Amino acid sequence: MFSHYFALGDSVSIDLYPALDLGETDVAVALERVASAGTVAPVGAASLLYENSTARWDEFDGRDLVTRFPGIRFTNLAADGGTIGDVFADQLPELPASDEAALVTLTTGGSDLLTAFGGHRGRGSLLGSIVRDTLQAYDLLVSEIRRVLPGATLLLATVYDPSDGTGRVPGVYDGATLPLAHLDTFNDHVRDVAARTPDARLADLHAAFLGHGVTAPEAERWYWKRSLVEPNAAGASEIRRQWLEALGE
Repeated sequence: MFSHYFALGDSVSIDLYPALDLGETDVAVALERVASAGTVAPVGAASLLYENSTARWDEFDGRDLVTRFPGIRFTNLAADGGTIGDVFADQLPELPASDEAALVTLTTGGSDLLTAFGGHRGRGSLLGSIVRDTLQAYDLLVSEIRRVLPGATLLLATVYDPSDGTGRVPGVYDGATLPLAHLDTFNDHVRDVAARTPDARLADLHAAFLGHGVTAPEAERWYWKRSLVEPNAAGASEIRRQWLEALGE
């Protein structure tokens, strides 16, 4: 029985973009796209996993952590654009060392890959080296989470692909082709880490989201229309679905 749920990582786990998609933020937030500017509805993936929004998704009634584990606490430490380094520097120090039976979701790596590509386009060998360093950093991060919370169950998520395998995302680096081979390398590594880490499970967002990006009609996309690297409300719910399935619902 989980006593505490911690969400770590990047914008995949936060409320901001799903709430903007639904129009459920204060005006200041909508204008600035900064969650601290006002009220933001708890409709991001981590919030929905913790407590479903019945008004929006009645199919998930009773399928949330507060129902399954009465009294469970929730701390969302994920941050917009959070890299693996950001999780180390800003989020891990906020975890209280404990051997309690906690649940941890981790969504990170996407911002690292986008940053690496943007800074090293056309320099394949250097980019490959950066990706290898990113894999090592991911291993260290997972190990550190296990050290701080040895009794925790970890849900490790792969990084989705808004391009649906095309390599092109409108608004991202002027439509330049993304090096998807590096994304595949990272995701294969996450799958391997999830398979060999005690009490870790895989949430394969990459596989689940394929076909719901740029190749899909807009009404069937799981990405926010103003920035196709962020989840919209439907995407947040589907991320929550993948986490529930990983928990063996």
